[in-house]
Amino acid sequence: MSQKSTLFTPVLIGGGLILLISFGIRASYGVFQIPIATDFNWPRAEFSFAIAIQNLAWGIGQPIFGALAEKLGDRRAITAGALIYSVGLVLSSMAVTPEAHQMVSILVGFGIAGTGFGVVLAVVGRAASDENRSMALAIATAAGSAGQIFGPPIAEYLLSMMSWSQVFTIFAGVILLAILLLPMMRAEPQVTKAELQESMGQNLIKAFKDPSYTLIFVGFFSCGYQLAFITAHFPAFITEACGSIDPGGALASLGVTTTSALGAISIALIGIANIGGTIYAGYLGNRYSKKYLLAAIYTGRTLVAAVFIMLPITPLTVIVFSISMGSLWLATVPLTSGLIAHIYGLRYMGTLYGIVFFSHQLGSFLGVWLGGRMYDLYGSYTAVWWVGVGVGAFSAIVHLPIKERTLVPT
Repeated sequence: MSQKSTLFTPVLIGGGLILLISFGIRASYGVFQIPIATDFNWPRAEFSFAIAIQNLAWGIGQPIFGALAEKLGDRRAITAGALIYSVGLVLSSMAVTPEAHQMVSILVGFGIAGTGFGVVLAVVGRAASDENRSMALAIATAAGSAGQIFGPPIAEYLLSMMSWSQVFTIFAGVILLAILLLPMMRAEPQVTKAELQESMGQNLIKAFKDPSYTLIFVGFFSCGYQLAFITAHFPAFITEACGSIDPGGALASLGVTTTSALGAISIALIGIANIGGTIYAGYLGNRYSKKYLLAAIYTGRTLVAAVFIMLPITPLTVIVFSISMGSLWLATVPLTSGLIAHIYGLRYMGTLYGIVFFSHQLGSFLGVWLGGRMYDLYGSYTAVWWVGVGVGAFSAIVHLPIKERTLVPT
């Protein structure tokens, strides 16, 4: 079977493993909220702001790394990202003031950008055939969620045996494993001759003049807000709002005996559900309009979050919410990146997706920072949840006017 008709290529496998490692570490940051705040007696907003800065730096770095990958080579960009990520984690392990954590988070954010979706999905998308592209993007995205399954529980386990600074040091070594996977990231891009002749400037001008690109940019904001808020604050939210675990209940029989453990497990459950949801979104993306699928996903997220916050918070509702929200978690990523590739082509997909992803990370910054800030002001996350419901509904509406037609040169 030729590479063109093969779904599981070395590029897809290598890219998926890089995303697994990168996002496994990134998804664990919420588990560090309480240990670091307790160790230094900080308000919740201090470390939340560090995570918020990390997300903003990730958004700023994404189009930069996308452009570097398209100019200097994908593997060089990923190598630089992994090295910066590792240095940021080492410096985080030595940070003892809020300002130090916040400054170092800039390096961590840039490291995530170099080893995250913007660079890796562009490589996977260019290497995949037309018939496999949507599913390949979905599988690579789901691999990132697999990291979310392992990252928080591993961080929770390590924190039970050692300090948070030692865990950061271990993670600094783990991210360097991504460099060992780079030999797999070789492929001939599936782009047309006309696309190769189009300059990056011409491609960007074409996108910036298209109202649909603006709508995609604006619509991705709520995705970042919802995901970053939950990743950063959900473990702490559950620990404080869920009450106690029934010693004789089903959760206790599975080894979940504390609300902090339930918080870590909930993030993992979101990751597990997301694998199926993201792959199914990729399957549907090959068959139905991507903009309508995106509108449906944002509508689903809005309803799930609204129902959850209106009900009493119990271990059962936490599990139901985690599975429901998880099925919609990163399902937007293969559809959004695939929509950009379909409309504007594959040659500069990394840069165009990176710019759109900046909107996602603006939402992430606001979701994480606002979560910590409003918690310190009101002692509750309720208002932040309702803002997420509102922006989710807004994104569902924004995607409807997008014109889903190709502007690729022929």
